[in-house]
Amino acid sequence: MDMLDQARAFSGVPRASYDPRYDPLTDAGPGHNRDHAPTYWIGTAGPAPEDDGPVTADMTVDVAIIGSGYTGLSTAIHLARDHGIEAVVLEANAVAWGCSTRNGGQAQISAGRLKRSEWIKRWGTETAKGMHAEVVEAFELFDDLIASDEIDCDPQPGGHFYIAHRAKVMPKLEAEARLLNEVFGYGAKVMGRAELHERYVKDQEAHGAMWEPDGTSIHAAKLAYSYVRLARKLGAKVHTASPVGGWTTEGGYHHLRTPGGTVRARRVAIATAGYTPPGLDRRTRHRLMPILSNSVVTRVLTEEERAACGFRTGSPLTDTRTLRHYYRYLPDGRMQIGSRSAITGRDAENPKHLELLKKGLYAKFPALTGIALDYSWWGWVDVSHDMMPRITEAEPETGIFYAMGYGGNGVMYSAQAGRRMAQLVAGQPVPRLPIFNSPLPGHGILTPFRRLGQRMLYPWYQLRDETL
Repeated sequence: MDMLDQARAFSGVPRASYDPRYDPLTDAGPGHNRDHAPTYWIGTAGPAPEDDGPVTADMTVDVAIIGSGYTGLSTAIHLARDHGIEAVVLEANAVAWGCSTRNGGQAQISAGRLKRSEWIKRWGTETAKGMHAEVVEAFELFDDLIASDEIDCDPQPGGHFYIAHRAKVMPKLEAEARLLNEVFGYGAKVMGRAELHERYVKDQEAHGAMWEPDGTSIHAAKLAYSYVRLARKLGAKVHTASPVGGWTTEGGYHHLRTPGGTVRARRVAIATAGYTPPGLDRRTRHRLMPILSNSVVTRVLTEEERAACGFRTGSPLTDTRTLRHYYRYLPDGRMQIGSRSAITGRDAENPKHLELLKKGLYAKFPALTGIALDYSWWGWVDVSHDMMPRITEAEPETGIFYAMGYGGNGVMYSAQAGRRMAQLVAGQPVPRLPIFNSPLPGHGILTPFRRLGQRMLYPWYQLRDETL
């Protein structure tokens, strides 16, 4: 029995097969007790942690959390540890089934998809400084978590590198680094191709890079599994195979219907990100644009291949394309790379998307041309309409809260988002920042045309990134 089979068998609950064509815009929900996607993380994490199994009877609780990924589990951890509230976590499938076991394992000092310069344009310098302080605090929280005895996630610290994939991008990186240093007091550094190749990695596309001091690579599933163990140790219950199939509110309680029973909760925290069912609640409907991202992991590199690629860091690497590549050298000698993928779940298995990702790998590291792949998967990224997350009460006095919209930058910030959502659920104040005091914006009249817009924009992005 290999490690993936062990992980599947550990829970003792028969699981439905993984559905590679699942699409959060068109499917009623993520399913019921589905197996994990066949990711490198699940294949190498070892046995899954114990959970509390499906809901088997009606229950009344103070707080119910929907979603057992990083955000939901962090919310449960901080509710218990900071506020003495033992929450119940409801998961439709296997634990951490969605984003948390399908990402690239890159912790960066960001939240959402906007740069610091774009924060200033949107909100002004003072609010942007407040946002920067928030993500700095978030990274400190994340660092403290993964350094604790409770968390085992194979961290590879060393900062984060934005790799300039074309020479014309270097002035933009230099300007952003100056802004980070002069306005935010943050120690960003710009380096040229020669220094990057000599000291860190020989990405053949690179014309240089901007380095941020805060950046850590982690093992995505080991992090999620550690969060599960810690949440349950602190008193939270984690019920898998318990999708919320109906939701009514009466008498001050939210009635969440699952296949095994109804959970009555005074307060509900939604942490479903890119896997949010369209019918879950009207306050989260059409608030996100789920976007597919592909990821692959190679076989173990030979010493000659590693030398040719110049890997001297396991830190997160991200190139400057709009449809960016995110990549890294793994502790066991493999390489991971991911990028954007199909438009719809129905097209996710189309081999052309895998071929495009392989082409990106070969362009960066010609020595790996034709290398065998040990793992290939895809998952949904939760991109908000304004490219920034929200951690907020859905509407005043409803007792419904949500945290989502990270846009692919949730590995690190989800820990802080869970802490902030726990504060809101417990009735405690949070910083006066736009991501906390406003709802996720809707797409308005564009809602039915979001995918049409994607189909038009992707070719334009590729043309602009590669040739213009």
